[in-house]
Amino acid sequence: MKTLFVTDLDGTLLTKEQCVSAYSRENLNRLINAGLLFTFATARSAESAKNATRGLNIGIPVVLYNGGLLYDFRTDTTLRAILLSDEEKRYILDVLDTFDIRPFAYAAQEGKEKVKWIAERETEGMQRYLYRRRGESRLAPVHSEAELLGDYVFYFHCIGARELLERAWNILKYDPRFICIFHQEMYQNDFWMEISPREATKAKGVTFLRQHLGCEKVVCFGDTANDSDMFDVCEEKYAVMNADMWLKEKATGVIGYCEEDGVCKWLMENGLRS
Repeated sequence: MKTLFVTDLDGTLLTKEQCVSAYSRENLNRLINAGLLFTFATARSAESAKNATRGLNIGIPVVLYNGGLLYDFRTDTTLRAILLSDEEKRYILDVLDTFDIRPFAYAAQEGKEKVKWIAERETEGMQRYLYRRRGESRLAPVHSEAELLGDYVFYFHCIGARELLERAWNILKYDPRFICIFHQEMYQNDFWMEISPREATKAKGVTFLRQHLGCEKVVCFGDTANDSDMFDVCEEKYAVMNADMWLKEKATGVIGYCEEDGVCKWLMENGLRS
């Protein structure tokens, strides 16, 4: 049986240093070279995911932006993108403007991923986000809402005060056109809200990959809310020990902590048997 193995990154495969440990990197590469079909599904962008998994020899497409993009690092090409319509982009920005929330808009511009925001309107949280990503070629400050909403936008990312984001979330989360996720950022004290088209889910991304690669079975690994729908479409699903309790209850089983190479150790014992 041809089996695909898919892992979440943050809180699942990655350590608190936001990278793959040397132990996991060495042993996962050995398994991949032996034929393991291994990839990841993450909320991260292509550049962010590539940096976090540096040295890991992923040879098949990956799922980015919680399913918004399916990307092949080998060829630097997008296999599938779920975009927001002009009407949807305008509506989202109007809701955010109501609460003085200043978003990042992620867009495909001239075939490349761009992160746009209106310059000189950054919150402290946005400034921290930009500082950590300084020098990245995808950063593209603009000077008007028209420029912000231009091109092919597939994702909005907001960083700000909890009370403001939560008010906007309580509007957008009920809109059937969107998936709206609100949470505290894993490595900082900032609160984040992420808005994407309803069709942009890890579940749909993993299902596309299953069909694209001709796999009969999918095994996945995760830790929190944005992995829940992926668990629903996989034959086996494993929660790391540090996962949310309700996700553990949904899982086929619970494996080791992300800080203790739980995913890698499970695959070393079971991956090539599937």
